[in-house]
Amino acid sequence: MEEPTSAYHIVAHGNRSGVMCDVGTLASGLDRAVRKGRYPGADSRGQVMDSIAAYLITHAHLDHVAGLVLASPDDTQKDIMSLPQVNQALADHYFNWVAWPNMGDRGPSPHIGKYHYKDLEPGGTPEPIAGTGMTVTAYPLSHGGVTSTAFLLRSGPDAFLCLGDTGPDAVEHATNLEDLWRAVAPLVRQGRLRGMLIEVSYPDPVPAARLYGHLTPMWLNTELQTLRGMTQDDARMRALPILVTHIKPSGAGPSSRRSVERQLEKIGFFKFMIAEEGRKYAL
Repeated sequence: MEEPTSAYHIVAHGNRSGVMCDVGTLASGLDRAVRKGRYPGADSRGQVMDSIAAYLITHAHLDHVAGLVLASPDDTQKDIMSLPQVNQALADHYFNWVAWPNMGDRGPSPHIGKYHYKDLEPGGTPEPIAGTGMTVTAYPLSHGGVTSTAFLLRSGPDAFLCLGDTGPDAVEHATNLEDLWRAVAPLVRQGRLRGMLIEVSYPDPVPAARLYGHLTPMWLNTELQTLRGMTQDDARMRALPILVTHIKPSGAGPSSRRSVERQLEKIGFFKFMIAEEGRKYAL
């Protein structure tokens, strides 16, 4: 049974150093990618990690941070760039000398200081990510009572959107996705948003009470139609690559991945792609 991928290596065109958006499968994913030759010239996870300038962590649920915890003893110094409550959760619950040695620069002493927690202001001024040619802006998402994050990455005129786990606004009784769509709609209209990563955790149908802060194909379509209405540019929306992530494996019966794929095909209109572990996407 495959684990859902939750670590995404993003590099701007022409740069060697990039960022990792979420780190749940950081250790195992990089190990497999190196074995499969996905990183030409690299023969170890450590060599790839040397090219990662910073970690962008959407929320502190275990499936999104476990790989970083496991890989941390062999890592180099880096920034963890997240919303303040996410960084605080990492310091309180993981790097705390109880769950794991304190690799950070806050929380219980002594501080090993391998990781510098850099708090991002929600919707604030784009923050430069040293050595990557990119900036990042963080937008809060609602994930079943937990704050998650969407990271808008910019490189020159281009932008890319990486969303963490999120429930639909109607179920979460929130406007976080609506606010995010309003922020990125001008980039879609201008042809500057090169793509987005967004979750679909389960195939339809799922009762609202059992979504646990996630999306299904139906709810993804609902949210994307809101963005479509804001852009009022069907040609741009049709061309926008939407990489679907975080499909949870089914315990029995048909493959969740195949079910989600079929349901997205029925929706049509949008340029959906199911993200595959270790695959390179040039957007």
